[in-house]
Amino acid sequence: MIIRPLIAIVLSEAFLLLRIKMEENIMTVFEELKRRGLLAQLTNEEEIEKMVNAGKATFYIGFDPTADSLHVGHFMALCLMKRLQMAGNKPIALLGGGTGMIGDPSGKTDMRKMLTREDIEHNCECFKKQMSRFIDFSEGKAIMVNNADWLLDLNYVDFLRDIGTCFSVNKMLTAECFKTRLEKGLSFLEFNYMLMQSYDFLMLNRKYNCKIELGGDDQWSNILGGLELCRRKDQKQVYGMTFTLLTTSEGKKMGKTAKGALWLDPKKCTPYDFYQYWVNVQDDDVINCLKLITFVPMEEIEEMSKWEGKELNVAKKRLAYEVTKLVHGEEEANKAQDAANAIFANGGISENMPTTELSSDELLSMGILDLLMATKLIPSKGEGRRLIQQNGLSVNDNKVTDANMLITDELFVDGAMIIRKGKKVFHRVIK
Repeated sequence: MIIRPLIAIVLSEAFLLLRIKMEENIMTVFEELKRRGLLAQLTNEEEIEKMVNAGKATFYIGFDPTADSLHVGHFMALCLMKRLQMAGNKPIALLGGGTGMIGDPSGKTDMRKMLTREDIEHNCECFKKQMSRFIDFSEGKAIMVNNADWLLDLNYVDFLRDIGTCFSVNKMLTAECFKTRLEKGLSFLEFNYMLMQSYDFLMLNRKYNCKIELGGDDQWSNILGGLELCRRKDQKQVYGMTFTLLTTSEGKKMGKTAKGALWLDPKKCTPYDFYQYWVNVQDDDVINCLKLITFVPMEEIEEMSKWEGKELNVAKKRLAYEVTKLVHGEEEANKAQDAANAIFANGGISENMPTTELSSDELLSMGILDLLMATKLIPSKGEGRRLIQQNGLSVNDNKVTDANMLITDELFVDGAMIIRKGKKVFHRVIK
């Protein structure tokens, strides 16, 4: 009669220890963000950690609609929003219908191109559709708002009297986003951007009790402006957090291709081209990309970090597939992967490979450099000449040695010709 209660107590304690051990091994969302190297700067790490781990944080990230598609830099922010939302936190996606009229000087050497109100509204609509692929806006789980709702109808004098008095010009000039522009010239238009972004945080805090602003690390100065404004106007304690920018091991921003930015819109960058970008990242960058922009478990990534040489090509393919699946869906990721395997393994033609169709009239008297420009395989003819000089271009498996080579009918086999740039970039031209 005494043994059974003892056994029950021992088993109970064993299960308790096992449960504690399991809980110790489960990473919190904040620990995972740190482990992946996503976090850059925080205003109050302890308080932010408590809020996001408890799933109680309402936070926002701003997206200025400077184009009709999101790009890979935005994707980095969307991944972070998704991670925090999966932990129960509530994201606010702020569309910059108002701030987009000005343009953020952060990280820019020249003033941004001025957009019309119609262009900005169109771009906002494009952003809305793309964001819904990543963030769950159902049942109030996330909010999408546009700062045009409160910025465009502001009275300028009232705004200066109410908000402008909270900012010191001397302090603003020490901000990195302005310091880098002072030598080349900073317009007064752009100088207002910090006030507008700060006002966004004030409005979101008042409307939705938003407690945290997130942004790329180049947004740190603007985020601090918003914190200070909330403190001075409403005596509210709010917080700021920046995430690591997606850069190469050399410190250069990733996402630039011969065709321009790495867009998320399949009409601007095909799923195959998107996949190829990630397959071709440098060996030194693949592990960092897996950490920052995929949901591959850290245990797997840490195992891959031990790989060298050809093994890293397997990691690159995993990276390319995972990111393409997130952006374009599993079906398109499978198509891109199958096309790449068919082309690289057999040197053959895949129906999913990038293709440019040109008429016979367009091809008449066209040179190889003109064709490369038409297919957007090169950004300039100078780049094309360098490519040929370095033996980096082939047509139908024959090296191109003459930059003045003309395109002739003989180059088309069954109405198609295959261009290979370097070892891994293939493109089909049909007429």
